[in-house]
Amino acid sequence: MAITRESVDKPGEAAVSRLQWLTLVSAFMGWMFDSADLNLFTVVLVPSVAELIGSSQTDEIAQVGSYIMALKLLCWGLGGIFFGVIADRFGRARTMVVTILIYSVFTGLSGLAQTWGQLAVLQALAGFGIGGEWAAGAALIAETWPQRHRARAMQIMQMAFAFGFFLAALCNLVLGPISWRWVLAAGAAPALISLAIRYYVPEPERWQATRARTAGVRSESFGSYLGTIFSPSLRRRTIVGVLTASAMMIGSWGGLTLLPNWIIQIVRTEGVGNPVQYVSYAFMLMMIGSVFGYLTLIWLTELLGRRGAYFVFCLGALGASAYLFSFVTDIETLLWFMPVYGYFVIGGFGTFALYLPELYPTSVRATGQGFCWNFARVLTAVGPLSVGLLVASFGSLPAAASASTLAYFVGLVAIWFGPETMGRPLEDDLPETAS
Repeated sequence: MAITRESVDKPGEAAVSRLQWLTLVSAFMGWMFDSADLNLFTVVLVPSVAELIGSSQTDEIAQVGSYIMALKLLCWGLGGIFFGVIADRFGRARTMVVTILIYSVFTGLSGLAQTWGQLAVLQALAGFGIGGEWAAGAALIAETWPQRHRARAMQIMQMAFAFGFFLAALCNLVLGPISWRWVLAAGAAPALISLAIRYYVPEPERWQATRARTAGVRSESFGSYLGTIFSPSLRRRTIVGVLTASAMMIGSWGGLTLLPNWIIQIVRTEGVGNPVQYVSYAFMLMMIGSVFGYLTLIWLTELLGRRGAYFVFCLGALGASAYLFSFVTDIETLLWFMPVYGYFVIGGFGTFALYLPELYPTSVRATGQGFCWNFARVLTAVGPLSVGLLVASFGSLPAAASASTLAYFVGLVAIWFGPETMGRPLEDDLPETAS
């Protein structure tokens, strides 16, 4: 099949239209609240699990919390893969509406859980919607914005993750002292956004044209979409996408999951104040650093290319994680280092918002990027299940978190086996040869 590409800077494409701004705002808001609902449980993991299991023992809380987190990550990954296909078949904007409703409703209902089993099920259902939103939103931006401005628009959208994480920490700071239930209940608010998206955001013309051209030509089965991303022309891209995403996610998992428990241990040992407040402060500082990471990527991806920028941030995340969990032992130093940690560990995820959509043609773009991003989540779900073994094997939470950072080495190597997409317009049809 011949390659059909968008032309570079067609007349009229230099200016950004009102519709393009609308799609960016909708995708930004959807991803921001996606991130907020994802991380609300992270910041209230300790008090919520402690209350529901009736224990204040750190190891018991960490173990039960790891089960809930693993189930949530698993459903996040499965939901992302499923809704990636749905977005290619039924539309990007429609899929965003459905996923936002799912994660909002079930995050809010999580505040009513009476047992940790109920909390696990509700968080898993929320994770199913959380995983699907990113693929739909990223595809919507990639296919709506002109090539000249697409990279910046994609990075701005990805920056919403940091704002969502910051929002979760702020929500915990305000509502956490009242009850962790109110923190989770606040997660129902994003459902209102879905109404605006439903009525004001149309499907991309690029997707509509591709759907019209391929109608009746290809199978519409779920398996056919997944089969296409593993066809000879796309197989290598998919494998590289999965490996690079998995390296970042697994590498960051130890820090982001075990960090709240570790901070609480440090604060209690030093006797310096309210542990819940320090967890919120740490995550807010981390997100401030990540915003600067996203901003840096706007020009770094143009200077070094997509692969070069990923390599730099992956290497930085490895170094920042190793330093944090090997040398930082007091709360003051930890708080000072949080912006640096967030700059690399969270900011590095900005590379995927740009790179993954550029790997695939329009007909399977959401399927491909959704599979890479979310199959990595499925692999990452193994991490929380092994938290008890890791802590027992390495002797402490920081040492266990450090062990997970070894995954970054996989990404440092795998990225060079993928194509460099900088300067290449989006493809509408399957490439003729593998690359």
